[in-house]
Formats: sequence, C-alpha cells, structure tokens
Amino acid sequence: SPWKPGSVLLSPPAFSTSCARCGKDGRLRRKRAISERQLTRYFVDQRKVRVVGGQGGGGGHSFLSEPRKVFGGPDGGNGGDGGHVIFKADQQMKSLSSVFPFYQGFHGERGGSKNCYGANGAHMYVKVPVGTLVKEDGKVVADLTQHGEEYIAAYGGAGGKGNRFFLSNENRAPKFFTPGEPGQERVLHLELKTTAHAGLVGFPNAGKSSLLRAISRAKPAVAAYPFTTLNPHVGIVHYQDYEQVAVADIPGLIKGAHQNRGLGVAFLKHIERCRFLLYVVDLSVPQPWVQLQDLKCELEAYEKGLSERPCVVIGNKIDLAQSRINLPLLREQVAVRVIALSALTGDNLEELLLYLRELYDTYVKTEQSRGQSPVKW
Repeated sequence: SPWKPGSVLLSPPAFSTSCARCGKDGRLRRKRAISERQLTRYFVDQRKVRVVGGQGGGGGHSFLSEPRKVFGGPDGGNGGDGGHVIFKADQQMKSLSSVFPFYQGFHGERGGSKNCYGANGAHMYVKVPVGTLVKEDGKVVADLTQHGEEYIAAYGGAGGKGNRFFLSNENRAPKFFTPGEPGQERVLHLELKTTAHAGLVGFPNAGKSSLLRAISRAKPAVAAYPFTTLNPHVGIVHYQDYEQVAVADIPGLIKGAHQNRGLGVAFLKHIERCRFLLYVVDLSVPQPWVQLQDLKCELEAYEKGLSERPCVVIGNKIDLAQSRINLPLLREQVAVRVIALSALTGDNLEELLLYLRELYDTYVKTEQSRGQSPVKW
C-alpha cells in the first residue's frame, strides 16, 4: 500500500546513515591460526643484550644581565642526569622474544640560564619474564624470581656542572663548565629458567606432550618421532577453587644429557625451578623402571639433590596390553607412588589431577611456613 502521512516505516533503510568509519562491520574478527612451527619461534630462553645508560646533560653557560643588575654574575645551571636501563620482572611475560638486542636510556637535558637545572632523563624499563637470570662474563649478577623485581642494568651518566658551580671569591666570573658524563655500557646475557610448579620429565616419545594436552589447554606438538618438543611448553591446570598449577613440558632427555648430549644442558636448566617433578615413563617398553633410574641419574649428575624433590611416577600408555603386564612389575621396583594412565584415551587422569593438587598444597604450606610467598600463576 502507498505510504500515508503519519504511518511508520518498519523496513530498515537501504543505506547507512553513519559515517564510513563508524559503518564498518563491528563483529570481532577471529585471530589467524598460527601453526606449531611458528609458535615455537616465539619462545626464546636466551638473549644477548647491550645496554647503555643515558648521557648526562651538559652544564649551562650564561651570565645574568638585567636592568639595574648588569653584572649579575654566572647563572648557568647544572645538567640533568641520564636515565638508567632497568630490567623489571613481569608475570605477563613468558619469553625473551620481545627483548631487543640493544637498549639505551634517555639523555639528560642541558642546564639553562637563571640557575635552571636540566631535567633528568627518563629511565628505560625492559620487561623480562619471572625467572630471568642476568649474567655478565659468565657470572650471575641478578636473579629476577619475583614479580616486580628490578635490576639496574646500566646507570645513566651524571649531569655536567654549570658555570655557576665554579663561582668563588678568586673567580667571580667563571666561563668554564663541564659536559655530561656518558652512561654505563655493558653487554649482558639473559637466560630464562621456566618457573613452573611441576615439570614433566621423561625420555623422548614417553607421552609428555600428549599428557600436557590432556590436562591443560597447552598445544605442544605431538608426533611419532623423538625430540618432537624442541622448546619448553607451560600448561595451566585449573581447579574449581580458582587455583592454578603450572606444568612445564621439558623436552626429552637421553643418557648423557648432563654432558650436553642430545638437547643437553639447554633444557636441564628449566627443571631447576620446578618445585616437584612428574616422571613420565612409557609402560609399553621392556623394564620401564630402568627409564626412571636413568632419569634420576641424569638429574643428580646435573645438580646434586635435584632428583630428591617431591615427585610422582606416571606410567603412560596403559591402554596397551604390554603396559598392563609391566605395571605391577614397575610398582615392585619403585618406592614412590605410581599413577597409571593413558594420555591418549584419558583413562585415570582424575587420579593425577588430585595428586597434583596435593603436591601443590604441600608446596604452598611449606613456603608459607618459611615466611616466603609461593609462586602464583
């Protein structure tokens, strides 16, 4: 029917009445999927950084000359100090991939007339993950283990003195001033040690990555060849009371790893920060308890006392027939608790999650009894 005065059109207009910028589609766009090979590039656990402090501002050179005060004397102010380069541990950072190879603090401003001091240069803050070691010439100079902890990597130079500073009874009109000092320059090596609560330790193809996929949302690569995992992955296990337990998937170890064989010492260092260990053993191989003995020997050879931390033995691949035969034999050879499960089918994962929470609660109580704050994710 034709439109009549006073009636309301219910159909929407055929064009947008807003501007072109506001008329764009407001729906959220999905992020582009990143492959596992691209994801591993973003994890960096070592970085060489050259840091230079900001240069101090030069001193001012001027003489006061005003009406009725022609010979007012020197009034050049001092220059501002250069800014420091500061490493700051941030819990949001999980890798050293965002750390650049060079940082320099901001320079201080030059001193002005009328005894005006130059402004100090702003500090350059560099965010690094919690658990970062700062080394210089092979020696550890800082260990950033707490959120918000800071370390001054390079001091800024001091500001120069203006000619006002050199005023004396012997020299009533000093004309000289000093330039600002250069900032400190250092070459530092940053080394990241994963600060997870639990560490999955095992030989290649024991099923560590599959287990981490089953108990968390982490997506490490899984394949039927050894050394699939080339970078540590950290998965978060969520509980109903909002507690979060971080589990690290350490790349597979072999005999002689403490002598830098295989992936070597590069990933043994990540186990140092784990509060308790989860030994993952393949139950389908003959004599699986030999794997556990070899793993403990490698950890003990790398660092004395590392294999004595609270632990649990996880017998993986219980869905295979040979694994059911080896399970009672493994429990006879091992004194600690053994949890048999299948990361592929998800059998008996509940027992592991409950015992993992018991280990975490024991760790929290121990840290609180010592007056220290436990690591939270």
